[in-house]
Amino acid sequence: MPYDNAGVLLPAVGATVIALAVWRLLISRSKSPTFPGPKGYPLIGNLLDVPTEHEYYKFYEWGRQYGPITSFTMLGQPMLVLNTPAAAEEMLDKKSAIYSDRPHLTMASDLVGWKDVLVLTPYGDRFKAYRRMMHCVVGTRAAVDSYNAMLEVEAQKAAVRIRDDPKEFREHIRKGVGASILMISHGYKVQGDSDELVRIADSATDQLNEIVSPGRFLVDQIPILRYVPEWVPGATFQRHAREWRATLTELTERSFRFVQQQISAGTAVPSLVSIFVDGKSLTPQEEANVKWAASSLYSGGADTPVSALSAFILALTMYPDALKKGQAEIDAVIGQDRIPGFADRDQLPYIQAMVQELLRWGAVAPLGAPHRLTRDDVHEGKFVPKGTIILVNEWGMMHDPDIYKDPMAYYPDRHLSIDGSKPERDPREICFGYGRRACPGLHIAESLMYIYAVTIVALFDITSVPGEVPTYSFTSGSLVRPVPFKCTIKPRSARAEALLQTLADSR
Repeated sequence: MPYDNAGVLLPAVGATVIALAVWRLLISRSKSPTFPGPKGYPLIGNLLDVPTEHEYYKFYEWGRQYGPITSFTMLGQPMLVLNTPAAAEEMLDKKSAIYSDRPHLTMASDLVGWKDVLVLTPYGDRFKAYRRMMHCVVGTRAAVDSYNAMLEVEAQKAAVRIRDDPKEFREHIRKGVGASILMISHGYKVQGDSDELVRIADSATDQLNEIVSPGRFLVDQIPILRYVPEWVPGATFQRHAREWRATLTELTERSFRFVQQQISAGTAVPSLVSIFVDGKSLTPQEEANVKWAASSLYSGGADTPVSALSAFILALTMYPDALKKGQAEIDAVIGQDRIPGFADRDQLPYIQAMVQELLRWGAVAPLGAPHRLTRDDVHEGKFVPKGTIILVNEWGMMHDPDIYKDPMAYYPDRHLSIDGSKPERDPREICFGYGRRACPGLHIAESLMYIYAVTIVALFDITSVPGEVPTYSFTSGSLVRPVPFKCTIKPRSARAEALLQTLADSR
């Protein structure tokens, strides 16, 4: 993704770029040997080698060429890409004490204000406090199971909306997932189809995903640009920062204030915020921790399942046999007279395999979130300097033919033991991250994807439009989703239509 109006500013900051690159080069050299990687240019390193979109494809190529760990630099900033699960486990799991920090993003953290959200906060006491609070509400399967009834209802509401307006399936799923996460984080029940808090939350989440996309803003490479006034030509990023900060502030303050009002009225629904606020005397820092832990739950938990479920619709459009096989399992185990739910989960191994394969095939967070090394390290005999940024090529790992046969195909059977064969590697070992930065919401993410997947498969036929079969094509960024594609979604039978109508009548 190109820098934000960088062309106008570049002449004015050339000297800064050179000085920054020289400084980084001097402090990082040269306690060789280092890990192999592409040879860069003086000062700028591999800046011109890394594409501005779908970087993980290039990193995958480098991994095949240079091995499990690839080294490169950007303007003197040392970078590593981990290309195999074993490499990630050895570095990020076994050395998590020094590989759990985050790189500082000037645009996201300083200018917009996302510095306090879990995904960006540095490793330390505040990070640990967030994780403890989130663990109470989504950190165990038992905790997440307490939301099963609510998740089923929201998935069924989404199914009715999909029936009524199938072209907007992504927005219908997004509304249902967002409503579920807001209930868990703030005890907030969505009001109607155009809920203002949902709109604000979705806007803030979209903005966060854009802000953290690699290479999106030049100010992240040259932090001194943060002091450039908004009126200077090329400083459009300052206007974005001002507007996005306002959205973020409105989300965090408005949602937190809602819970406070509900507590005062005695009507608060149990949620992350109410659990840690109701009846407590909190310091300003403790209150801020609760506020940002709840916002972290929404920003991290609402959009990723939606992107994955959009990829699920794409997969079913491209691979109709998988859909038919899932429907056959549901019909054999449950029949067509009711909609399957969480109580049926253990009896539906193929549906569960469909979700596992979705996590692998879709790979909607292709590079995860970057880690940062907090002190010099020698790893496998190679020197890694303090401040090195580590990227995990999750897409590359989950599309590695050495791990998965025919990796570009959506094939749920690979996750089942058929005729005594051993299932292929569980993608959940990869896609939910590593070490102390592993996703704290993996149980709620799995539950959301299961209930939407089983509801969609049970109720709908999904086919390609004649002559317009979609291909495996995704947007670029830190969180990706399928590029817009056409498909036909309709109730799979008269019984399915009757179930949907019953749901619609009960709304």
